[in-house]
Amino acid sequence: MIALSLAEIAGIVGGQPHDVPDLSAAVTGPAVIDSREVRQGSLFAAFAGERVDGHDYAQRAVEAGAVAVLAARPVGVPAIVVDDVVAALGALARAVVERLGTTVVGLTGSAGKTSTKDLIAQLLERRAPTVWTPGSLNNEIGLPLTALRATAETRHLVLEMGARGIGHIHYLADLTPPRIGLVLNVGSAHIGEFGSREAIARAKGELVEVLPEDGAAILNADDPLVRAMSSRTKARVLLFGEAPDADVRGENVRLTEDGRPAFELHTPTGCSDVTLRLYGEHHVSNALAAAAVAHELGMSVTEIADALSGAGTLSRWRMEVTERPDGVTVVNDAYNANPESMKAALRALAAMGKARRADGGRTWAVLGQMAELGDASLAEHDAVGRLAVRLNVSKLVAVGGQEASWLQLGAYNEGSWGEESVHVSDAQAAVDLLRSELRPGDVVLVKASRSVGLEKVAMALLETTEGEVAVR
Repeated sequence: MIALSLAEIAGIVGGQPHDVPDLSAAVTGPAVIDSREVRQGSLFAAFAGERVDGHDYAQRAVEAGAVAVLAARPVGVPAIVVDDVVAALGALARAVVERLGTTVVGLTGSAGKTSTKDLIAQLLERRAPTVWTPGSLNNEIGLPLTALRATAETRHLVLEMGARGIGHIHYLADLTPPRIGLVLNVGSAHIGEFGSREAIARAKGELVEVLPEDGAAILNADDPLVRAMSSRTKARVLLFGEAPDADVRGENVRLTEDGRPAFELHTPTGCSDVTLRLYGEHHVSNALAAAAVAHELGMSVTEIADALSGAGTLSRWRMEVTERPDGVTVVNDAYNANPESMKAALRALAAMGKARRADGGRTWAVLGQMAELGDASLAEHDAVGRLAVRLNVSKLVAVGGQEASWLQLGAYNEGSWGEESVHVSDAQAAVDLLRSELRPGDVVLVKASRSVGLEKVAMALLETTEGEVAVR
C-alpha cells in the first residue's frame, strides 16, 4: 500500500480518529482483516462476523505492528472509527487506485475466473510489477484488500469480480474502475439466486458498461450471451475464442496424451504454438482470454505463447495434480463446483486416464454437491452422473446427502448398474473406500462446492511417509 497518514485516511473514509496520538503516523503496509496477517505498518480492518468479531483482536493487531484499526467503534488502541467498515475500506481502495494510476483489469464470469486471473497475472508479471486477487477474494471485502496491496511500482492490477445479484459487479467496478473488462462466460453458477442465465448475463455485463471509451471490453466470442454484451459498452471490443471471427483465436485445439491442452494461438500480430501445463480442454478458453488481455497491453504473440506454456496454478485446490510415490495421481479440484466446471473436470479426468488404461489404471470421480442451483439442482446433478458414465469413468463416488444421491441416480439410469458407482455419507467414508481400493496407475478427481469440504479427501489421500509426492 502507498504511504498514507492517519489524517489522510480519516479524510478519505470520513472517519473519526480515536486514541490516535499522532495523526501524521503513516500506514505503509497492507490492509488486513486477520490479526495473524498483520505486518509492520499495516492497517487492520475490524469486521464483526457471525462467529468472530475483529474488534476483539484490535489490541493484538496493534501489538503485531498495525499502525491503526479501521473500526466501527472505539477499541482502546489507535483507530479510525467509521459507520460502515466495508464502505470505508472500499473508499480507501478507490482513493489509492486513483492516486496510483495503474492499469486495472477486471474480470468476471460464471466459471474459470480464478484460473484465468492466475494466467493473466503470470503473463503480465513478465512485463511489469503486477498485483492480483489472491485465491477467490472477489467480493466487496476481498477486492479492496487486493487493491490496497498495490504500491507505487505496481503497473497492473488484476481483479476478479464475483456477483451474487444485480448491481454487485457495478459496485465493485466503481471501487476500482477498470480500463480493461473481461467477461468469460455465462453459465449456471448461482442460477438459484439469479433465476435465469439471462439474469446472470445482465449482472456480468455490468462490467463492460462502466468501461471508458478508451478502454477495452474483452468478450468470449463462443458464448452468445457474452458476445451480445458488445452492445452494452462504449469501449472498444476485442473477441477471444475459437470462433473464426475472434480477434484472439485458438486453432487446432487438441489434448496431449496426458490431458494437457495444446493449440495454435492467433492474434492480430501473428501466431504461435501453445502447450499448457494445466489439465483439461476447458483451459483453452481461459488461456485465450488471458492472451487477449496480454495482447491489449502490448505483449507480442511469441511472448504470450511462451508465458502461457510456462504458466501453472497459483490458487489452491483448482485442478492440482499430484502423483503419489505409488503411482496414484490425485486431482484436487475441490475449491468449488458448478455444472460447467464439473463437466469440464470430468472430461479432463477422462483424458488423463486414457494413457493409463493400457497399464490397468482406472479413473475415479469423487464428487459432491453443486450448491446454489435452485430448482435446477436435481437435473444438473443427474446430468453430471450420466456424463461420468458416458465418459467411461471407472468409478463414481458420490459423497454427501440428497444431491450426491442424485449424482449416483444419474449414473445408474445411464447404465452404471454394477459397482461402477457408489454413494457414501461423508468425506471420511470416501477416504476409507479409496484407501482400500486404489492401486498404482489410478487417477482420482475430487470435486464439489466449497461448502462440502471435499478437499479433505484429496489431502488425506496425499498423506504419506514414503518419499515425496510430485506436483505436476
